[in-house]
Amino acid sequence: MPSLVWAVYAPIPEQEQGKALTYRLGSAIYQDSNIFGGATGEISSLVYNFNGALSYNGSLSDQTFASAAYELNNDHVVDRPGKQNLTSHILNARLAHAFSPATSLDLAGAYNIAKNPQSLLAGVPLNTDQSNDRGQMDIRFLTAASQKLSVAAKYRLITYRYDNPTLAADLDRTENLLGGELGYALLPETKLLAEYRYQAIGYRSAAIFKDKTSHFLLAGLDYNPSEKTMLAGRVGGEARNRSAAPETTAPYVELSARYTYGEGSFLASGYTYTLEEPSDVNRFTDTKVNRIFVNLQHRLSGLLTASGSLSYEPSQLQGRGLQINVDEKTTRVGLGLSWQPTKNWTANLSGDFDRVNSDDASRGQSRNRYGLSARYTF
Repeated sequence: MPSLVWAVYAPIPEQEQGKALTYRLGSAIYQDSNIFGGATGEISSLVYNFNGALSYNGSLSDQTFASAAYELNNDHVVDRPGKQNLTSHILNARLAHAFSPATSLDLAGAYNIAKNPQSLLAGVPLNTDQSNDRGQMDIRFLTAASQKLSVAAKYRLITYRYDNPTLAADLDRTENLLGGELGYALLPETKLLAEYRYQAIGYRSAAIFKDKTSHFLLAGLDYNPSEKTMLAGRVGGEARNRSAAPETTAPYVELSARYTYGEGSFLASGYTYTLEEPSDVNRFTDTKVNRIFVNLQHRLSGLLTASGSLSYEPSQLQGRGLQINVDEKTTRVGLGLSWQPTKNWTANLSGDFDRVNSDDASRGQSRNRYGLSARYTF
């Protein structure tokens, strides 16, 4: 999904509906062709995974809803140099409260300790452990100023912390994003929007060299002609101030669409153009990213569901000082087939294929993962 889209909360999964507490146990086996994401000297390994999760969904009162989930993953990477057993943790929580039919507050938080990251950085030193902790908090306050005019205030905090000392010195940072939005209901299904966002990115080391702030001015449209179709768009510009590099301006585009064409079947797509943080902050200030994505889920029968995703990202790394700009193309493809013989049991066949083609040979990357998993929810 677009990197700066505000939090959108998924509906409660079918297995978790109708009860407050839900438990899940699962296991998987898969082959990973490039466990460190190296441009050369790739290490391939078989991976055994065991996982478990606990989730809660419930109403605390007529006006307050709460949910929380904890998931533990243990990967045994057979051919990984050094530590082979990697334990990851994911914690999510949300609290939504309606003060009145017109005014609501939504709080959400997530913390992910990833010892075996699914998406690996391009251009890091060969066979470097990319384990990291990522925290995120979202706050959204919405109220109606009149029958057609709405006002929203939003805040997002993201933190990145890497285990490897070199990556930590380069990439550990905190991102603050603050926004205000005015909405006007032109029609029951059409909402016009005007939005301002302020972003501050602060690094833990060499901050004077890497920190930056941005101001966004955006105009938007939300169009929901039916329960099956949702369209949203934001267009505008960003003015970015860099601590140790010239200021810059850039267009900003955020488009997304979703169409539900059957029970358990949908098509979602989108496009973004924005500035993002590079994985090599010593040579580059920012990355200009075009991101196109398509997600498809199709229920083949009552038991089988097929899914696929495609993300294509032509980008350009902005050189720092005398460093020339570098063009890069990242392609990620995911395919899956899910079999659900009962409400509680689910088995999955999956494949993920990642490619990074770069003008800088040290940043190229190829990684394939395919395997079989099963889980039981109760």
